[in-house]
Amino acid sequence: MTSRPNLDTAIIGAGIAGLACARVLHEAGLPVTLLEKARGAGGRMSSRRLPDAVVDLGAQFFSVRDPAFGRQVEAWRQAGCASRWPESLWSAEAAGWQRHRDDRERFIGSPRMSAVTRHLAEGLTIIADTRIEHLEGNAGRWWLVDQHGERHGPFAQVVISAPTPQAHALVAAHDASLAAACEAVIQRPCWAAWALFDEPLPTLPGVDDDWQAVRLSPGHGSSPLRFVTRNHRKPGRADQGESLSLLAHLDWSEARLEDSPETAAEALFDAFQRALPGGLALPEPRELGAHRWRYAQPDVFAGGEPVNLDYRRSASGLALCGDGWRGPRVEDAWLSGHHLGEALLADAS
Repeated sequence: MTSRPNLDTAIIGAGIAGLACARVLHEAGLPVTLLEKARGAGGRMSSRRLPDAVVDLGAQFFSVRDPAFGRQVEAWRQAGCASRWPESLWSAEAAGWQRHRDDRERFIGSPRMSAVTRHLAEGLTIIADTRIEHLEGNAGRWWLVDQHGERHGPFAQVVISAPTPQAHALVAAHDASLAAACEAVIQRPCWAAWALFDEPLPTLPGVDDDWQAVRLSPGHGSSPLRFVTRNHRKPGRADQGESLSLLAHLDWSEARLEDSPETAAEALFDAFQRALPGGLALPEPRELGAHRWRYAQPDVFAGGEPVNLDYRRSASGLALCGDGWRGPRVEDAWLSGHHLGEALLADAS
């Protein structure tokens, strides 16, 4: 048993929402501890190290709509952990590949997507490899029980930034209103595959050799693919070999949820092969694999409340944040956690 009565706020989940909330409290000098089931911070902005390559399997880029998030992104750029990307974005349509042009600036973590969450995590107390399985206690005195039966706490308040199905399992026994809010949010799965090559991809007719990413429309040959990126074309990775990240459509992922990673990877790789213009063939991949995100993206948001739409709180000292309360973008997850942190800070003032 660990007893840390001076740690007032616990945050379950060290993805971007949990980290954004923690930073507000930490920078105001308030004690906060994050508990993360994975080996480190990052969530769906994490990167995977493979032999001779780093691939992003979650978010592939982020964009800015909200001024507060814009200021944060500029701070990341100044810190050297974010860069503009992609600058050579294409769309695969029935009529062929076309350059995708719009006025939207897009960004990526540099030299890998996880650089952003690593930067956010600097100076924070994070207990990794710790999956919280249930809560004990009540308002003002919460204990968090992990997979080994160890109790962490007590904490005055607990923030849960995990996907809503996982949050529901933690709050259901303690707060009916928060449990009902979680039930109203649908989190959809996504398969993400990678392919590593010993040789470069072939030159595509009518497409720049340095193309960085391509969107595939839902009707493009009934392809299961929705987005493909070239990892060595991302900032800071020019010295690694050719590799692809291949993200599936959500409908396809849902229908193939229980496929093996090998089956999913082969299906997505074959789909990209079919999407190449001119009937070109991809080189044989040196390594092919896939990761299943069971709760990748919110599809239906809990709503109906006049305020605090991007997070939820209760008088019990429990609170919820994450993309499910606002929208599917990286920006939405950050804003949800940031705004909740500001609300908790206002209470402490």
